[in-house]
Amino acid sequence: MAEINPVQVEKHLKGIDYPTSKDNLVKHAQQQGADKEIMDALQKLPDETFNKPTDITKAIGQINRESR
Repeated sequence: MAEINPVQVEKHLKGIDYPTSKDNLVKHAQQQGADKEIMDALQKLPDETFNKPTDITKAIGQINRESR
């Protein structure tokens, strides 16, 4: 599996209000026209509250490390 690019994910989350849930991130990205790769990445995030964009970046980094 290719590594998830956090910058690409963040582009599709522009304008979202924090704190937010994984479900809200997924819905927002879908409304912003995120492609399948971005949607798959968001689905892999843990079910938790994200307080700021860097929380998402950290979670994506963890997913990338685990997929190696």
